[in-house]
Amino acid sequence: MTKGLYTPGEFRDNCGFGLIAHCEGQASHHLLMTAIEALTCMTHRGGIAADGKTGDGCGLLFQMPDQFMRHAAQVACGQSLGELYAVGMLFLARDPDEQESARAAVEAVLRERNLACVGWRDVPIDPANLGPIAKANMPAFAQVFVEPTSQDQSAFDNELFMASRLIERALSGNPENYLCSLSRRVVSYKGLMMPVDLPSFYPDLGDEAMATAICVFHQRFSTNTLPRWPLAQPFRLLAHNGEINTIAGNRNWSKARGHLFQSDRLPEIEKILPLVNTTGSDSSSLDNMLEVMVAGGMDLFRAVRMLVPPAWQNVDDMDADLRAFYEYNSMHMEPWDGPAGIVLTDGRFACCLLDRNGLRPARWVRTTHGYITVASEVGTWSYKPEEVIAKGRVGPGELLAVDTETGQVLTAAEIDDQLKIRKPYKKWLREQTIRFEADMKDPFSDLRPLSEAGLDPYLKLFNLTREERESVIKPLAEMGQEAVGSMGDDTPMAVLSTQQRHIADFFRQQFAQVTNPPIDPLREAIVMSLETCLGVELNPFEETADHAERIILHSPVLSAPKMDRLKAFEHPGYGRVLIPLAFDPALGLKAAVEAVCQS
Repeated sequence: MTKGLYTPGEFRDNCGFGLIAHCEGQASHHLLMTAIEALTCMTHRGGIAADGKTGDGCGLLFQMPDQFMRHAAQVACGQSLGELYAVGMLFLARDPDEQESARAAVEAVLRERNLACVGWRDVPIDPANLGPIAKANMPAFAQVFVEPTSQDQSAFDNELFMASRLIERALSGNPENYLCSLSRRVVSYKGLMMPVDLPSFYPDLGDEAMATAICVFHQRFSTNTLPRWPLAQPFRLLAHNGEINTIAGNRNWSKARGHLFQSDRLPEIEKILPLVNTTGSDSSSLDNMLEVMVAGGMDLFRAVRMLVPPAWQNVDDMDADLRAFYEYNSMHMEPWDGPAGIVLTDGRFACCLLDRNGLRPARWVRTTHGYITVASEVGTWSYKPEEVIAKGRVGPGELLAVDTETGQVLTAAEIDDQLKIRKPYKKWLREQTIRFEADMKDPFSDLRPLSEAGLDPYLKLFNLTREERESVIKPLAEMGQEAVGSMGDDTPMAVLSTQQRHIADFFRQQFAQVTNPPIDPLREAIVMSLETCLGVELNPFEETADHAERIILHSPVLSAPKMDRLKAFEHPGYGRVLIPLAFDPALGLKAAVEAVCQS
């Protein structure tokens, strides 16, 4: 591999991400070094600090290199690892006393989960090529070797997941402490170095015994969080290129739904609520949710398709059974909307998927080496044209996967064909779902006259200013068009405004506005929908007929006749409460919101 593949000044936006897998699952050191070469060739897709050497973050997630780890444990701990074992990769505080405290906390959690701590290993590093900024914030690096007290593989995986979440909490007092990975299947090596310096920083990566059949890699261009060692990707399952624009809603929904997540594999899941972090990056929160779903026993492909579904509501030619699968699951998990390009591995499967808009590039190529490479670009490593067997791209909403145990390369259609027949989704929806009429024949057939007080009370109630009436509502009423205005928005946020504002103004989605084109459900109807479900959400780990019970509205904005129909709706499975929009100012907004929650 040649040094100097990046030059300051060449950097552009858009993270670089990808994976390389041997389709037959043959582990080799060559595959790992090829992944590093591919990552280095995408250095231009990452960010770099003013010192010219500190990157926004890069790293690798790959299958557990069994031969290497067994030898490393023998050397570091003087013990041979058993048939089942796991390795934890940690960043620790630089202060020696803090390190000892962190190690003691990790060991305490392992004992609590009936896991045996075989010993610790200080990971060799060479910080010579780090930039000054990265070096100033560099943590210590350690690996912990863990064995189960029984040889039940599934139980071991469950305890490792619970331990990882509890270790996170135990180490949360010091931001330098971070658990990169704790698994029997995969291990993570990452940091704030440049990709070309990754193997020199971690000498482990140059060892011929460091062999893998899957490697996920990522080069970060930070948009919504400042670069830090723990935020380098990949995380424990995935690496993500893009932004999760719905992240505030996704995190809040995960808190609200936390009590619904019940699985025999995670009987003490209440100990690790909330299920996702709210202080890390959007990508790390998505990784948290996927990790919970997989650890709880959910099929990996179903979990991925629930979190990042393709467009399905307005795709007329979609298979009816497949549409039913997505509709059935849509009520119990909202989309984590991108733009998003994701690569992931659980140690067996290597997957790449794009969100339904497909705003991130992902191209794949299969070569005579037995490798399949998926990356932001083609030509990321030095294969020859005559070695190419097939190539293509992952399209919007598509999923590509490699099963290294069976040697299958699974396309989106093949995966969807498996998912749609898991349960009788279409039958359940037909029996349990109530659809309100999508379009009223005459939306003006039931117009009601204003009260004697006229229009003014309504304008006051909804806080419609003269400017909004003239600039927004008038063009809509006269021409049926959106008003054209300047790009700027100098309206203060509701919480900072001295003016009385409508309650809806206090709710604003937070998202990264760097690379995202404006989209809306009218111009982008093929990939967006305002369809809204009413009903009781149930445990997403289960799939029963009751999960299909819901009322489906074409839009959350209701006409007067539709609202009357909803208020008059009688069904034993649904209750209703009418909530007044106005409240007594003497009580205050907080008391009014609490009263709504209790009603």
